[in-house]
Amino acid sequence: MNAPIRWPAEAIWEAVSPLLPGFTVEVLPTIDSTNTELMRRARAGRCDPTLLVAEQQTAGRGRLGRVWQSDVGASLMMSLGLPLAPKDWSGLSLAVGVSVAESLQPVLPPLGANQPARVGLKWPNDLWLGGAAGDRKLGGILVETASFVAPQAISAQTGAATTRYVVVGIGINVLPRSAEGMSMPPGSLQDVEPGLDAPTALLRIVPPLAAMLQAFEGYGFAPMQPRFAARDVLQGRAVTLSDGHTGTAHGVGDDGALLVHTAGGMQAITSSEISVRPSAVPPV
Repeated sequence: MNAPIRWPAEAIWEAVSPLLPGFTVEVLPTIDSTNTELMRRARAGRCDPTLLVAEQQTAGRGRLGRVWQSDVGASLMMSLGLPLAPKDWSGLSLAVGVSVAESLQPVLPPLGANQPARVGLKWPNDLWLGGAAGDRKLGGILVETASFVAPQAISAQTGAATTRYVVVGIGINVLPRSAEGMSMPPGSLQDVEPGLDAPTALLRIVPPLAAMLQAFEGYGFAPMQPRFAARDVLQGRAVTLSDGHTGTAHGVGDDGALLVHTAGGMQAITSSEISVRPSAVPPV
């Protein structure tokens, strides 16, 4: 029988609660989906800042309804929910990716056959590993929002002020897993740092993520654009869009739009319904 996982709930609470008053940490042995649960609570009026961690998900979700399979100890599955009111939501999933990647690997290792895998970012919401072994998917990000009415914001002048509750879901492969049924090989935290486990990764990720979300509320994505560019795995690569068009990726704008040079000129791709798949692998 596997030993119980020791989650650093108290350490995370101590680090985050000064930033997010009312913050709580919950760890559940199993749930359908951490994102789904926090969205259910938000729609029921429970909108306190909450970190929800699951040791196993039975119906984990990725972007565009994709399934995220998970086994106990093999993946890190978490969702952070909190009220947020940025002036512009554009680029939020990219900003989350930057925060997570920098927490897992603060300094990108140099390219080379004997170097650790590099934690990169694939627009709009994937964590990829790059290096001598080629592209591998490390994890994914799913950002969802729900509207709610804050009782303290109701006044005779405004009637009701509506803000939004954002749920940031993150799934990361901790241990190597089978590539069966996957469109690309999976990577894991063991490729980045041998021995790195889910509790340690969680403690690294959450406090900086909470601070970043507060900064995003005030300043948006633009200040993080250069940091995304440093880890952009699509930069300079031939890409095929899901609508059939092809072109070359040229980074992202200060609003988080993917810039693709196509036969029709430079296009700014913003729709979450467009998936991007690189059609060429850069040399190592």
